[in-house]
Amino acid sequence: MFVSIDFNSEEALYIQLRNQIIYAIATSQIQEGDSLPSVRELADVVGINMHTVNKAYTMLRQEGYLKVDRRKGAIIALDIDKYAAIMEMKEAMKHIIAEGICRDVSREDMHRIVDEVYNHFMAE
Repeated sequence: MFVSIDFNSEEALYIQLRNQIIYAIATSQIQEGDSLPSVRELADVVGINMHTVNKAYTMLRQEGYLKVDRRKGAIIALDIDKYAAIMEMKEAMKHIIAEGICRDVSREDMHRIVDEVYNHFMAE
């Protein structure tokens, strides 16, 4: 699994790791049933603290993207409540749309951007 951490980013390392794993699931780089590297292994490969990897894995487990098996480790297991996912997306989009409105981005441009981003994931 390829993970690239930007140590100069203002985004927390565990959030970067979480987001990259979600991106890998969305683009089918990793799929349901696939095992992720152990916390120690991924920390060593990426060059970050084990607690950082553990925090990302914990978030992913709580959000329904993976489960932890004592023998197999972290496994992609999508158990997402669609309604809850839509509500979370809606809440996150409120901030993005508000920023767009403040920067004079039109409704049409926002729709086009959403379509482009969605199509990006469907094309990969």
